[in-house]
Amino acid sequence: MSPKGDAVDENLTAHPDNVPLAVHDLTVAYHRKPVLWDIDLDIPEGKLVGIVGPNGAGKSTLIKACLDLIPRASGEIGIYGKPYQQQRHLVGYVPQRESVDWDFPISALDVVTMGTYRQLGWFRRVKRAQKERAMEAIEQVGIGHLAHRQISQLSGGQQQRVFLARALAQDAKLYLMDEPFAAVDAATEEAIVQLLQTLNEKGKTVLVVHHDLATVKRYFDWLVLLNMRVVETGPTDEVFTTSNLEKTYGGKLNLLSEAARALQAATR
Repeated sequence: MSPKGDAVDENLTAHPDNVPLAVHDLTVAYHRKPVLWDIDLDIPEGKLVGIVGPNGAGKSTLIKACLDLIPRASGEIGIYGKPYQQQRHLVGYVPQRESVDWDFPISALDVVTMGTYRQLGWFRRVKRAQKERAMEAIEQVGIGHLAHRQISQLSGGQQQRVFLARALAQDAKLYLMDEPFAAVDAATEEAIVQLLQTLNEKGKTVLVVHHDLATVKRYFDWLVLLNMRVVETGPTDEVFTTSNLEKTYGGKLNLLSEAARALQAATR
């Protein structure tokens, strides 16, 4: 497993040190079976980046490996040229909603306030400025009226908005979002799109694990096509092609049909 010390591996020097995220020779295996293999990436600054690929392609695994949430068999991760552990304060994370215990007795505002802890420091009393920042974020995602409601009493879409507000409160430079559009209502989806656009306008870099091919060209200006390995990466207009999707999805007809419809819709 790759060490997590303070020194950046010399192999990362081949990557620009001013990019939000550099991935070098990343391999992740579960029970000795590779899930990601030899991933090499540079994510440019200020882009809305979609990570797209079939089920089991390693999309969520890539996000978690970049956050040191799972062990790496090999490889290095650089956040603006330094290890993640040194740059945690620059990174905001929106996990999959299903991965959270929503029965924990805590209010929506308290969850969002957690996004300010890295600025405040752990075990220090939350100040008015942090509470105000958290309230501003929760209002920005459209659920200010639910700030004091326990999270278990919120709908799935409202819970997703809480996570988005927590990331906003952190005011990070790089955001990693693991399927934020999954199983949300139309209003929440639109709120997420507006949030992504706002972050983009502020020059933030956002990586989103995404599965709906029909919305790829509308949501993202940069793509990573992934199926255990990087199939292709680059500007969406150049990368989102039938040929690349065939390579990514391995000829699965139902998915390729969906891709064809998405491309036709984008052309229209």
